[in-house]
Amino acid sequence: MTGLSGHSVLAVPVRELDGWVRERTERQDASFVSADPGFIHAHVTVLGPWLSAPTPADLAEVAEVVAAEPAFEVELAEVGEFPDGNLHLRPEPDGPFRRLTAALAVAFPATPPYAGRYAEVVPHLTLDHRLTGATVDSLRAELAEVLPVRSRVERVDLQWWANHDCHRRCTWPLGGAA
Repeated sequence: MTGLSGHSVLAVPVRELDGWVRERTERQDASFVSADPGFIHAHVTVLGPWLSAPTPADLAEVAEVVAAEPAFEVELAEVGEFPDGNLHLRPEPDGPFRRLTAALAVAFPATPPYAGRYAEVVPHLTLDHRLTGATVDSLRAELAEVLPVRSRVERVDLQWWANHDCHRRCTWPLGGAA
């Protein structure tokens, strides 16, 4: 990172849950609600934090890695909790996410997933955190009419996350995606 306020992530957008995640974000910290219509708040991170100022060669490398993974269908159905209190949905299958993360981590060893904080990277879509008072049961109840969510994964976005400046910087299609 170069000292810029914020960070970037390479993320798979999940449009079907964006309204729900966006509304929750707005309630908890409206400074992270994006005005960019291409920015999808609901996402599964495949590598982050990533480079704050990627070069054209970096962007080309991401395009190559992403194009090697075919587009796929995913289901998000079960609310879970990590030991740190992160409340989330785990995608099934998770293999394509794991492959993307592994390939991107090899391509960009200076930016390991989650800054190297976890021994195992588990693909997930963050919903909330226990510190806000949310629980697995409360989220299950809130999402009862929404889950399961099925989504076609066709792209990876480069997202910038900063107070009052969340936006999509770039997007790449997965192999076989339109």
